[in-house]
Amino acid sequence: MPSENQEFKREMLAALPSLRAFAMSLIGRHDRADDLVQDTIMKAWAKQDHFEIGTNMKAWLFTILRNELYSQMRKRGREIQDSDGHFTETLAHHPEQYGSLDLQDFRRALDQLPPDQREAIILVGASGFSYEEAAKICGCALGTIKSRVNRARQRLQEILQVQGENDYGPDETSAPITSRAFVS
Repeated sequence: MPSENQEFKREMLAALPSLRAFAMSLIGRHDRADDLVQDTIMKAWAKQDHFEIGTNMKAWLFTILRNELYSQMRKRGREIQDSDGHFTETLAHHPEQYGSLDLQDFRRALDQLPPDQREAIILVGASGFSYEEAAKICGCALGTIKSRVNRARQRLQEILQVQGENDYGPDETSAPITSRAFVS
């Protein structure tokens, strides 16, 4: 039977991919995201006596990561403002695949959301947390997190000019070609 220390380590390691994805979605740079995850893991390891085995390790780690990010932002005192995307454009590689371009558009739209809405939609929509878990991670009421997610979804639809289901999938030029590939 594994010891509590082994169980803690196993659960923490299992959460690393999700933790890294969350950090990447908040920061947008692999090197800084990895540093943030490392800082989070170091803090969690040092405070493992505060964690109760059997509770939600992932939510606990996400909360530590979020608080660590806010602490780092306060220490820096400022961020690079790139609302028009000029700085991002100099770093971005323009892929030829439509999916990659759609993902870039979505990332830009996500970056235009207020931080509280972006965080809520990432936790619920991308990381798979329930509204209750996301509210706990964000330290707010359940209704607040639901409202943030709803406003984020509406704003993303506006930014991406999504009207309905027909706005997803191949465009008018690609549709006839791709539909032939699935005809038997």
